[in-house]
Amino acid sequence: MARRGTAARTARLAVVRGAVAAVVFGAALTALPGPVAVAAPEVPAYAFADDVRDALGATDTGDAARLDPGETYRSSLPGDPDAVADDGPDSGAGDGEQDEGNNDGKDDGKVYYRLELDDASTTYVSVTAIPRPGAVPAVGDGIGVAVQDADGTPCTYDSVTIGTARSPRPITAWGAREILPGNGLCQEPGTYYVVVEPVSTGAEGSARSPWDLELAPFSEPPLAKAATTDVPQTWNSATPAPPVAEPVAVRGGAGFTEATAVTQGVSGDEIVPGQTLFYRVPVDWGRQLYASVELGSGEKSSGFVAEALDLTLYNPVRAKVEDAGVGYGGTQKSAALAPAPPVRYANRYAPTNPTKSLRFAGSYYLVVHLAAQVAEAFGDGPYGLTLRVRLGGTAQSGPGYEGRSAPRGVFGQDTAGDGPAEAGGDGRTGQARATADGDPAMRAVAVAGIGTGTALLLVLGGWTLTARRRAAAQIRVSAQNPTA
Repeated sequence: MARRGTAARTARLAVVRGAVAAVVFGAALTALPGPVAVAAPEVPAYAFADDVRDALGATDTGDAARLDPGETYRSSLPGDPDAVADDGPDSGAGDGEQDEGNNDGKDDGKVYYRLELDDASTTYVSVTAIPRPGAVPAVGDGIGVAVQDADGTPCTYDSVTIGTARSPRPITAWGAREILPGNGLCQEPGTYYVVVEPVSTGAEGSARSPWDLELAPFSEPPLAKAATTDVPQTWNSATPAPPVAEPVAVRGGAGFTEATAVTQGVSGDEIVPGQTLFYRVPVDWGRQLYASVELGSGEKSSGFVAEALDLTLYNPVRAKVEDAGVGYGGTQKSAALAPAPPVRYANRYAPTNPTKSLRFAGSYYLVVHLAAQVAEAFGDGPYGLTLRVRLGGTAQSGPGYEGRSAPRGVFGQDTAGDGPAEAGGDGRTGQARATADGDPAMRAVAVAGIGTGTALLLVLGGWTLTARRRAAAQIRVSAQNPTA
């Protein structure tokens, strides 16, 4: 399967490869690469998983493709072609078979996928929907996700919409077949179906736009011993002071699998209007996550964009925990998540979020979006972005799973006999994958680092940062596009 990454990531790797060649082959340091050329004024595309599989969304259950927990799938949700402007580049959604196969004379737009489940493990399926290039969504446009048993009984249903900003961006809904004490629905082993449908308010200006989809099923094993179902009612709900320090430069990823790892402290980044950045924070059992994001001032300070900056927290199976948003008038603004309870297994028995979704340890995702309309009012950017993260509470032992999760390690330590697993699966960034998987330039960076030490790495980092900022400054955003 060909690897899919963002245009920005490709540009960064190109700069690093050029720098390595200069050092290894004796080229003069003055022969530095010039400004990175940007072929089109586009936001970096959504980064699907490197090992993503294709899954055709069927128009009925009889043809539903099987989804296996631990794998990631790419598909599409059909829509009205008139809802997409004809001036955007090809999204790379496929060779046309998915859209063509999805329509099949049906007008409800639903697509079906299949799960084969036992009677012990809980299964979650997240569905991230990415607007096509040129999409102009309405406030109520979005997707709904249901998990149903073989008799059509709904196990869960979740929906999400673009929101009042109407800025095209990736949105995520999820479904589950949960094994819960005393719950008589969806407890039997057998075939279950994931149903993804378009949602719309039907208001004026609303049209059913097509979406590209990333589906990620997860399997949570049962516990070795029964645990309490009582949800703690007392926890520290005070908001601590945010960390204060010089920001550490990071670059947010363009998708869940490319999310950049951050820990407690202050991180600095840049964002352009219409862009969505993904970060992940390992959170252990018993810990509380506090996070805020700050947007720098623009080129001018007249006008106002409602719901301009959005910060959303997702749990390890990409289910939404909570979010915070703020409007923007050209001067610096910040948005902070409300305090939430510590991560506990028993939280799953709570009636509502955010407590209900804080049910397992692992990598929690902080997703930041800057509305595309900011460019029209205040300039193309890039805009300075500061992320502040603090972890409260005290780390505790896990509940003790009987078996392994899929993917392995997604909930931290799987079983009592295992050593600690890095939260969030393999947890590698795009550059770490490139090094381990055989990218010659990145291997050369590693070798050079051993021989010449920190100085070379600092030079390479400076070149990369300079090129990135020059490239970002040339970007004029129209939409958040899926990767080809």
